[in-house]
Order: sequence, then C-alpha cells, then structure tokens
Amino acid sequence: MIILVLGGTGATGRLVIKKLLTQGNEVIALVRNSSTLAPQERLTTITETALTIDKQQLSSILGTVDAVICCLGHNLSWRGVYGPPLMLVKNSIQRVVESLPEQRTSPLKLVLMNTTGNRNLDLNEAISLPQKIVLMILRCCLPPHLDNERAANLLRKDYKDNNKIEWIAVRPDGLVDEINVSAYTQHESPTRSAIFDAGKTSRINVADFMCQLVSDNELWTKWKGQMPVIYNDESSTA
Repeated sequence: MIILVLGGTGATGRLVIKKLLTQGNEVIALVRNSSTLAPQERLTTITETALTIDKQQLSSILGTVDAVICCLGHNLSWRGVYGPPLMLVKNSIQRVVESLPEQRTSPLKLVLMNTTGNRNLDLNEAISLPQKIVLMILRCCLPPHLDNERAANLLRKDYKDNNKIEWIAVRPDGLVDEINVSAYTQHESPTRSAIFDAGKTSRINVADFMCQLVSDNELWTKWKGQMPVIYNDESSTA
C-alpha cells in the first residue's frame, strides 16, 4: 500500500511511519522540516504541509495513495497552542478531502488521531455535569481542543455522505510513551471519564491500531465511520 502521513514528525507520527515501513508499505510524509526524518527506504518526505502544499500537487499525491493517516497536533507551547493556524487539524483534513481527484476509482481511507475528550455525538455519549463544565472551559480557552472537535465533526457530519472517502477517528486516552506494543482494548465509546478518571494509551499502541486499520479490511469494516476508543489493557499487566 501507499500511505500519506500527516504529522509524521510528532511523537506518534514517527511511530506510525516506522510501523508502516515495517509492514512493507510505501510512505509519503508531508513535513515542515524534512531533516527531522532520517532517510529510509520506501519513505518519501515532502517539505510542505497539507495547508501549504500546492493543491494540484496534493491532488496528484492523493490520486496515488490508498490511505491517509493524520497524526497532526499542536505543539505544547504558547505559539503552538494560541498561534496560527488555530484549526490546524480541521483545516488540513478539509484540504485533503477537497483536493481528492475526480478520477479516483475507490474511496480514500482516512484515519484521524483524535482524543477521548471529544464526544461522539452520533452516539449521544453521556458525561457528568462537572465534565461538561470542564470541556466547555477547554473549548473556550484551548484552541487545540476545539480543533479536535471540529476535525471529527467535519468527518462525522460534513463528509458523512461523501463517497470519495471512508474515515475512522481514533480516540486514545491519556498518552504515555512505551517501547513496545502491548495489549490494548477497543471500545465504541469511553468506558471512563476522560477528565476525572483518565486511562492510559501508549503512543506505540495508537500507531499500531491506526496502521492495522488501513491494512486489515475486516478491522476497517468494523470501525468505518466510527470513533473507536482504545486503552492499554491494564489486566494484561496486573
């Protein structure tokens, strides 16, 4: 397969690229600085982002790839959180979809890395009043949270009937770093409070799940058009 990766120089994006290459895939990565990724066989780096690349060039790339995995996020700095583009993830996803060539013969698989702090409104996921209040504050004060919500809603609502793409928004809980893939569980909705009882999800497990989604047709069919939540399986380490 040929996979386009957005956010490939981030902590999770690097793991996604490594996993895809290990699986034998061809990877194209759009990056702000190509020197941050070491040259590797079957890896093509382009020093552009989804927002800066020429639309015709992006369309040409999208005509050749089988899937897009988006690991974009905001840097945890004042400029990264409050500087432009405030809607980095949402605008990048929108530009990808709007640049899809008409001649594609099959829908593009699009996997978005999201968060358990974002509810799947299609399922009317219930949360406590205190959590609703905290999320309202985050929505007003932290643009990255609103960006995550709008990116998922773009797929869930605006592109619901778009026959050019199929999508899955993966929602990990509290991200941690681990060296190896471990057992993890998959859920339709959060099984615990993302604010007051957050679980753990290792970045390497997130990368593993997203890569498995684009390569395993049965798994893709199971979660297509949904927002699965994954947690590290704590019972396996008990």
